[in-house]
Amino acid sequence: MAKATAANFTDEPYYTSEQIPIPPELPDILLQFSKAAIRTQPTDVLAWSAAYFRALANGETPPVKERLEMPLATQKIDTGLTMGLIKILHKQLSPKGTLSLQEIQNKFDDLKIPREQFDDIVQIGAFNGEVQWDSFLAITVSKLAKNITDTLIKICELLTSDPQGANARIPFDVWKKYYRYLAELDGDITEQHVKQVIDYLANEWVIRQNGMIHPRNFIHPECPKLDQ
Repeated sequence: MAKATAANFTDEPYYTSEQIPIPPELPDILLQFSKAAIRTQPTDVLAWSAAYFRALANGETPPVKERLEMPLATQKIDTGLTMGLIKILHKQLSPKGTLSLQEIQNKFDDLKIPREQFDDIVQIGAFNGEVQWDSFLAITVSKLAKNITDTLIKICELLTSDPQGANARIPFDVWKKYYRYLAELDGDITEQHVKQVIDYLANEWVIRQNGMIHPRNFIHPECPKLDQ
């Protein structure tokens, strides 16, 4: 085998940093991408990366968690669905209000959420064709909750503008919509009971809170139980 000589190496092109133009926005794009991947911890990095850059190119919200999400000690089985992932879905899909099941499925697939989770939500809600995202969201959150009360606590935490650890307030009109929908899905909660809960909250708390409600209001001992 011929020995490498200095002459051999001079035949190779030699570049310096001054000769290779680097797009000025590239370092920040790569930095933000790296931070997003670390926070989100995707199970399939390549597929997630494709979804991330596709969203940026289309001017859409990328599939990125707001913070690193640690596994819950109370969640014995990894279902592939977490509140962090649901929050990504909500940021991406809520602006549309009504959208097709295919659009929702595509976003679930981008995050590698197991297809059986999506199919189960569709079956529970009897969804077909165009779907109200709020209804789909309510059932999605309920899959991580113990009961209707826990579901509504999680919805407050998801939708609130309050900082993490604060009261998790949301508008009462929004809360009522979710409560009525979940009560209807439950099937055992009467309309009369729903009205009793809403009247209590409206007269006891909401009237003094500028139309807002937070979990401590509806888990208060004097509040009628949400699920009868």
